[in-house]
Amino acid sequence: MRHLGPSAPALADLRPMLLTERKTLPASHDWTYELKFDGYRILASTGPHARLLTKNGADATAWFPEVVASLATLPVGNVLDGEVCVLDALGRSDFDRLHARARRRRYFVGADLVTYCVFDQLVNGAVDIRHAAIERRRRHLSQFMRRKPDHTLLVTAIDDGAWLYQQAVALSLEGVVGKRNGSAYVGGRSADWFKLKRPGAVAPGRFSRQP
Repeated sequence: MRHLGPSAPALADLRPMLLTERKTLPASHDWTYELKFDGYRILASTGPHARLLTKNGADATAWFPEVVASLATLPVGNVLDGEVCVLDALGRSDFDRLHARARRRRYFVGADLVTYCVFDQLVNGAVDIRHAAIERRRRHLSQFMRRKPDHTLLVTAIDDGAWLYQQAVALSLEGVVGKRNGSAYVGGRSADWFKLKRPGAVAPGRFSRQP
C-alpha cells in the first residue's frame, strides 16, 4: 500500500472517529456543533488517484465517481472525513435515495447526484494531523477547501448548539453533532463526539446502512 508521506498513514490504515449518542445537549461551553448529515461515512484521499473508503473499509471509489473526480482536482497527500449524501433543494440529506443509488455500486443514467459533506481532515500535505486539536484541523480544512470543488460541501461549526438543534428540528434534519473543543481525532467510538437526533429521526438499524 502506497503511503502519503513519511509521517502519514495509508488511507486503508485509518479508522473513522465514531459518535456516541446523547439525549440532551451538555451544559458546559466546551463544545462546538455541526448539523448532522444522514449519509454514508467516507474517508477519502485526494489527488489524481483519489479513493473513497466506507467506515467499514469497503472501497467505494467506483460508487461515487462524481465525488472522486472533484477530489482528483485537489492536491495529493490529504485525507478527509465526511458523509456522502443525496441533498434536496434545502440541503436536507435523504438516506433512502442515497441507499438506492449506492446499492448499484456505480453511477447510472438517472441516478441521484451525491455531495461529499466534509467535516474533518486527518492528513494535511502528507502530514498526519490527527493529534491536533479539532479547532486546528478545522482551520486546515477550511484553507484546503477554499476552492470548493463540485460535489463537495464544507461543514462548518458554531458555538450555539441549542439554536442549531432548533433549526434541525424545524427543517426536519437528522439532528446535530457536538465535538469537544481541544479534542484529537481518535479512531473508534469516543465521548468527545456525540450526536443528538431530533424526535422522529430514523432509528439506527432499520436496514443495513452499507450496501
